Amino acid sequence: MNNYAVIMAGGIGTRFWPKGTSKLPKQYLKIENENASMIQQTFRRLEGVVPVNNIFVVTNTAYKNITKKHLPKIPESNIICEPFGRNTAPCIGLTCLFIKQFEPKGNVLVVPSDHIIKDTEEFHRVVKCGLKFTDENGGIVTLGIHPTKPETGYGYIQYDTENFTEINTTTNHRNKNTSENVYKVKTFAEKPNLETAKAFIESGDFLWNSGMFIFRVDTMLAEIKKSLPELDSALLKLEKDLLSNNFSKTLELVYSQLKGISIDYGVMEKSSEVYTIKSHFDWSDVGSWDEIYNFKEKDGDGNVKHGMTLTINTNNCLIINDQRISALIGVQDLLVIDTDNGLLICKKGESQNVKEVVDYLRRKGLDQYL
Repeated sequence: MNNYAVIMAGGIGTRFWPKGTSKLPKQYLKIENENASMIQQTFRRLEGVVPVNNIFVVTNTAYKNITKKHLPKIPESNIICEPFGRNTAPCIGLTCLFIKQFEPKGNVLVVPSDHIIKDTEEFHRVVKCGLKFTDENGGIVTLGIHPTKPETGYGYIQYDTENFTEINTTTNHRNKNTSENVYKVKTFAEKPNLETAKAFIESGDFLWNSGMFIFRVDTMLAEIKKSLPELDSALLKLEKDLLSNNFSKTLELVYSQLKGISIDYGVMEKSSEVYTIKSHFDWSDVGSWDEIYNFKEKDGDGNVKHGMTLTINTNNCLIINDQRISALIGVQDLLVIDTDNGLLICKKGESQNVKEVVDYLRRKGLDQYL
């Protein structure tokens, strides 16, 4: 089987202000690892699954140069630039057109550019099982994460515990044989409230939706044609000009008329051929400053500190500063992010609202801080 990988890297940094900005979104920041940006860590994980020449990146036109800088090993022709962000369904459909040139039934792994995954070997094992399943059976496989708590910030997948296929494969680790069950998906659930999340966990048949998918090109294009006819028509227009000098103009015109829609809502929730693998590697979508605090190593007072920082009688805080010294006295449960773009002081548990700050700055025309 011929395997490909797609890194979705079109985010514009609204949830990580003031460090993440429209000029330097989260995927290009060194958030979890001081030696590599989020997108570089994502690329390194994929190197053990597919050949480098089979790794594609989809990003905004404005981020083409910074993507090339962060990922010099990837051929420039594999960096696909969208003129406007239109969510994940158009992004995935567009990439399928490019891969279709080389392999109409190529196996594709799609991953976001800004997730944290701790156990790379386990990630590789699960992905290889998924790739083998789609190669042999078609369908769409989503990687479900075994939930460790009633999380309200993630979507959920309910799977059929009695409807599964066992897939056997071999890992690179001492050529060890391994197997994994691929379960039929019953339904998808949006981000729940706390009580609903607790009920999901207690039921035992719900997983966190990681936003990572595996499918064959022909399968995904067929599902888009069935569930998203407007996107299918747009893709047909793009395919006609894919190899011509007019492609950039055609892409901008087509995208300007497209409605943004997620692959989850547009395809996954409507398809009868969606499956999931229960994945046990440590994972986070790093969707907020709260998530950064949760993943970082803490000192004896429960603080996470980066930069010149002084804390006195201060507990359970995240303090990140790029230039000046920060001093916190007698406070707890705060997120303090100090950069050239601005200063954020936020109570832990409230960082999902950071995007409202970005919206305000944009409405007021304060683009110099974005």
